[in-house]
Amino acid sequence: PIVGVNTGRLGFLSTLKKEEVRRVVTEFASGAYSIVERSLVEVSADFDIPEFRDMNYALNEVSVSRKDTTSMITVETHLNNEYLTSYWADGLIVATPTGSTGYSLSCGGPVIMPGVQSLVITPIAPHNLNARPLVISDDTIIRLKVSGREVNHLVSLDSRIATIENGQEIIVKKAPFTIKMITYTSESFLETIRNKLLWGQDKRN
Repeated sequence: PIVGVNTGRLGFLSTLKKEEVRRVVTEFASGAYSIVERSLVEVSADFDIPEFRDMNYALNEVSVSRKDTTSMITVETHLNNEYLTSYWADGLIVATPTGSTGYSLSCGGPVIMPGVQSLVITPIAPHNLNARPLVISDDTIIRLKVSGREVNHLVSLDSRIATIENGQEIIVKKAPFTIKMITYTSESFLETIRNKLLWGQDKRN
């Protein structure tokens, strides 16, 4: 099982601050924790992607985005072999519930409770302004194909990035396994949401 420690700023996944490590270790030793399972997404293609050859999974999100251009790209999107739409945008995010509070949230996506069996598709700065984040079942198979003015675009799995030629199709779907994470009795997802997003607090001044 994994426990995250936040050494940065916001840190939704890693709710514990490094200053709290001593307390957390004490709680762990006393058994004041539970283990939860988190889903992942995987990327596959009918061509080789060297950067993802050994690890083609992401805990937070898969994203496609423009490269070497300030022009938008078009992301043709199919769900379970049915055409959804073509997003005109800087890119597109497919996030897990864990990743819903990361990149997707900053692009206007919804907060999804960790145990919900879903994925969210969130466009990045869409040109078609009626494009909105879409929550789908996590057993959906998503096919993405990018076109644009440049030859290549970027595909990222969390913090790992690969360059892909435009016109090549990738498939995004739920991974066939989960990871186990430790949550402490003294913490909760709702408490984290309240604290990180300042819900219920008046910070206008």
